[in-house]
Amino acid sequence: MAKKKPHKAHRKYQWLSPWYLLVLAAIFGVISVIAMRQNNLNMVKLRDGVFAADKKDGDIEGALRNLRQYIYSHMNTNLNTDTSVYPPIQLKYEYERLVEAEAKRAGAASDQIYIQAQKICETRYPDSFSGGPRVPCIRDYVTKNTVKEQSIPDALYKFDFVSPAWSPDLAGWALVLSIIFLALFGLRLGLDLWVKHDIGRHL
Repeated sequence: MAKKKPHKAHRKYQWLSPWYLLVLAAIFGVISVIAMRQNNLNMVKLRDGVFAADKKDGDIEGALRNLRQYIYSHMNTNLNTDTSVYPPIQLKYEYERLVEAEAKRAGAASDQIYIQAQKICETRYPDSFSGGPRVPCIRDYVTKNTVKEQSIPDALYKFDFVSPAWSPDLAGWALVLSIIFLALFGLRLGLDLWVKHDIGRHL
């Protein structure tokens, strides 16, 4: 009876050629590779959209949000694979605009401080002329009330998003099916080898 069991199992699955399973595994493997490549191309397009928005002072937040959501939900979209710069997303132009705006703000505030100093010191020393106490008064007032530029941390304008190892999209499901069919191919081929071995053992 032990001799007949593997033969019966083999006849039950004989219609399913292991090579069909291997072909299906290869087909879904190719689909997965193509889909992962497309994922990467879409990521690059969205990343370039962030850079364009940064340069043109456009909707940077919206472009960043679209890029982040896409990367978090699609495999093979890591930003670090296409650049040696880290973090890979650096809002260079936005940072420079903020630094320039801060410099202008501090400069305008300093001008107002100097005007205030002149008015105060003129009132305090109305008869003072060049070389008198009015000049040291102005200098002292400006020094005490000087406006410094606020430092802007550049880390706030650098980003990195990491994609998942697997995602439930076309690339992910095609990869799963490829692995499943490859495993079935191994099992089916193993069944053939088992039957041949059993037949040879009982001859």
